[in-house]
Amino acid sequence: MSWNLWLLYVSLAGALIVSPGPSALLCVSHGVSHGVRRTLGTVLGGITASMTLMLLSALGLGAVIAASDTLFHAIKWVGAAYLVYLGISTWRSRPQAAPAAPAAQSAEVAVPATSLPSATWGQLYRKGFMVGIGNPKDLLFFSALFPQFMNPAEPVAGQLAILAVTWMVLDGSIMSAYAVGGAKVAARLGRSGPGRWFHRVAGGAFIAAGGLLAATSR
Repeated sequence: MSWNLWLLYVSLAGALIVSPGPSALLCVSHGVSHGVRRTLGTVLGGITASMTLMLLSALGLGAVIAASDTLFHAIKWVGAAYLVYLGISTWRSRPQAAPAAPAAQSAEVAVPATSLPSATWGQLYRKGFMVGIGNPKDLLFFSALFPQFMNPAEPVAGQLAILAVTWMVLDGSIMSAYAVGGAKVAARLGRSGPGRWFHRVAGGAFIAAGGLLAATSR
């Protein structure tokens, strides 16, 4: 793969990943509620979902979904239902005041004043994975995108590895930046106290995203 082609892929993939969507919203929401360190589980879950979709695309499932209305809509409705469930859960969650922290930890954003209790790293990972895996359009996207940047005369495995690793680095970096942004929002929420309103806005956005996914077609 030439440098020019790779840079074009980086530009396109970066623009697509940075565009606000359910995964970005989830990273911001978890950054607010759980801090940057735990939200890395959410980020990793989303990366795992992307890698899974890439693998399925390489195995030809994207073409199968493109040809099957039933399979496409089944995946779409499951993903939409999960987004709505996530939205309702976020809407109903209540900010919990954090205990007073020593001065040395006052700048730590990993435990914001609006933290939600009993959220483990594994739970956040699963949420990140479920949101990422629940959109059949991503699978169709990878099926359509990758062939444009591959030379059929060259070994396929090496080219797929370059595209996948590049996507993984971009996805991890950009989603982590969203998480950091959420943690910074948490610092402001801790001072001004509108944590409940943030959860309602985020919950409403998840529900809206679920509705949009349910309304979309191939």
